[in-house]
Amino acid sequence: MHDTIVVVDNGGQFAHLIATKVRDTVHVKTIIVDPSSDVSEFEGAKGIILSGGPDSINEEGSVRINPAIIELDVPILGLCYGMHQIAMHYSGLVEGSDLKEYGFAGLHIEDNAIFRGIPQDDRVWMSHGDKVTRLPEGFQTVGVTENCPIAAFSDHKRKRWGFQYHPEVEDTVHGMEMIGNFVVDICGASEDWTVAANLGEITKDIVNETRGRKVLCLVSGGVDSTVVAALLNKALPEDRTYFIHVDTGLMRKNESAKVEKALRERGLKNFKVIDATNRYLSSLDKKVEPEEKRKIIGRLFIDITNDEVSMAQGDEWVLAQGTLYPDTIESGGTRNADVIKTHHNRVDVIMQMIEEGRVIEPVKDLYKAEVREVGEMLGLPKDLVHRHPFPGPGLGIRALCQNLELIKENIEAVENVQPKVEEGILNDPWGKGKVEGMVLPVLSVGVKGDARSYEHPVALWGLEEEIDWNELKLFSTRLVNRTKGINRCILMLHPEDRDLTSPVERYITSDRMDLLREADAIVMQGLRDHGLYDSIWQCPTVLVPIGYGGGETVVIRPVWSKRAMTAEVSELPNELYDDIVPRLMALEGIDAVAVDVTSKPPGTIEWE
Repeated sequence: MHDTIVVVDNGGQFAHLIATKVRDTVHVKTIIVDPSSDVSEFEGAKGIILSGGPDSINEEGSVRINPAIIELDVPILGLCYGMHQIAMHYSGLVEGSDLKEYGFAGLHIEDNAIFRGIPQDDRVWMSHGDKVTRLPEGFQTVGVTENCPIAAFSDHKRKRWGFQYHPEVEDTVHGMEMIGNFVVDICGASEDWTVAANLGEITKDIVNETRGRKVLCLVSGGVDSTVVAALLNKALPEDRTYFIHVDTGLMRKNESAKVEKALRERGLKNFKVIDATNRYLSSLDKKVEPEEKRKIIGRLFIDITNDEVSMAQGDEWVLAQGTLYPDTIESGGTRNADVIKTHHNRVDVIMQMIEEGRVIEPVKDLYKAEVREVGEMLGLPKDLVHRHPFPGPGLGIRALCQNLELIKENIEAVENVQPKVEEGILNDPWGKGKVEGMVLPVLSVGVKGDARSYEHPVALWGLEEEIDWNELKLFSTRLVNRTKGINRCILMLHPEDRDLTSPVERYITSDRMDLLREADAIVMQGLRDHGLYDSIWQCPTVLVPIGYGGGETVVIRPVWSKRAMTAEVSELPNELYDDIVPRLMALEGIDAVAVDVTSKPPGTIEWE
C-alpha cells in the first residue's frame, strides 16, 4: 500500500505536472481530484497540494474549492491560485496586481521547514495576475520577490503553506526540493513509487479497458504513438491489434517511409500506410484560423481511419492513440481548464468515442519524459524513443496562413500596438540601445496565465554585433508581459533590412508544404551535423507569411523542456546559423530567417 499525495486540479496547466513530478521525482504516489470533490476522496492522504488555475479568485464563476477540504487535518500546500484559496478561506485578502508576472523572478526566503536546504536567494517561475495582499491571522510571510511582497506564506500550527510561484516547473531552480520537503519531511510520505510500477499498471489497464475487443492503433511515428504501439504488442495477442499510419501530406521530408520501415523492423504486424495527401490539402484549402485547421486535421484523421477500416466502427473495436496530458489540458480537457488550443486527438468525434467507451489512451496521464522512460523499459531503440516531438497536425500548424481580410485587420491592429512596443523597449534597461522592434502583421498562439492568447509577434533587430542571449531571453519575457497585443519575440538573423512589412496571402498548398519540408530538413540536418540534435528538446521550423516583397520568413524555434508545459529557449551557436541561414535563404520563396527567443509561457512551443 503506497502513501498518497492528493493534487486538487483547479484547472491550470500544471495539475498533472505536479502529480507526475511528485511521483517520478519524489517517488510518492499521487492522485488528482476536482476542487468540488467530497472529502471521502482524501481518505488516507498524507498531504494535499492545490494547483494553480486560469481564473481570478475574485471573479464571478471562478473555481471554488469545497471548504471542507481545506479543513482536513493534513498538511496542505497551495500553489498560485491554490495559495489564494487558502488565503481566502482563512480571511486573508487577494487582489489583482498592477503588474502581471509571467516568467522568472528572484525569491528571497526566510527560515522554514519547507525551504530546508534551499539558498536564501533563489530563482522561481511566476505566472499570475492576482496576489495575496493581506495575510490571514496566524500566517507569516516566508518568501518575497520584487513585485510580490507575499510570495510565500505559512502557518505551522495549521500545517498550511502557499507559494505564489510555480515550484513544479523546471524553471524554478529548487522547486522540486521545496515540494520534496513538503511531501517527505512535512507530510511524512514514503518514497516508494516507481516508473516500473506505472508500467505494470498501464499494461493491466490496457487488458482491462479493451475487455477482449480488437484494438485499432493510430501510429503517427512519433514517440507517443510508437510507445503505445509497443505497449499494445506487449499486453495483447497479435490478432487483436491493428496499426494504421496516415500520410497526411503534412509530414516531414520522407517521414512516412521512415515510420513504416522503423515499425515493421520492430515486429508490428497488420500494419498499413494510407496516403491521404490530396484529401488533407483539399480540406485545408483557404483555411487560415489555427483552431479551425486543427479541428479539420483531427476530424479528417478519424474519417479516413473509419473509411479504411469500416469494421472498427462496431462495438467489438476500440481506438488506441498516444495522447499525453498536455494534449488534454491545453484542449480544456479538465473541468476547469481554459482552452489554449485544440489538439488533433481531442476533436469532437474523438470526444464522442471517448464518451462511448471506445477509446483507450494508455499514456494519457504521462508527459514526454515519462513516455520516453517507458519506451526504454520496453526495449525500443534510442532513435525512436528520443526523436524530437512532432505535433499530430504536422506541418499544417507550422505554416501560418492568412487571407486578404485578415491581412487588413492585422495591419490596422499593428498601428495600435507598435507605439507600446517602442515604449517598452525604451523603458527597459537592457533593451534600450540593444535592439529595435517591429510588430508583425500576423498572429500566433500564446499562453498567458493559463489562458490562450492570439496576438502578434515582435521582430527584433540587434543594434550590437554581439547579443547577450540570456539578457535577450529575459528582455523578451519582460516586453511581452508588459505589452498588450504581443505574445512572442523573434530575433532577425538575415537580412539586416528593417522594413519587414510586406504580408502575403498564403494557405496550405502542396508547393508551400514542399517549401516548409525543405526548410525543416535543412534545420534538422544542421542540428545533427553540429552535434546539437540531442542537446535540445524540440526545434520547430515555422513558415510565416511576411517578407520583403512576395516571399516569406522562416522562423527557427529551438527550445528545452521536459514535459511541454513550460519551455526555455535553447541558445544555438553562431556556427550553426552561419551554416543553415544561407541554405535557407537559397530556397525560392524565402525572404528572411529569424529565431524565436520567447519562453513558454508566454509563447506556446508551436506557433499555432
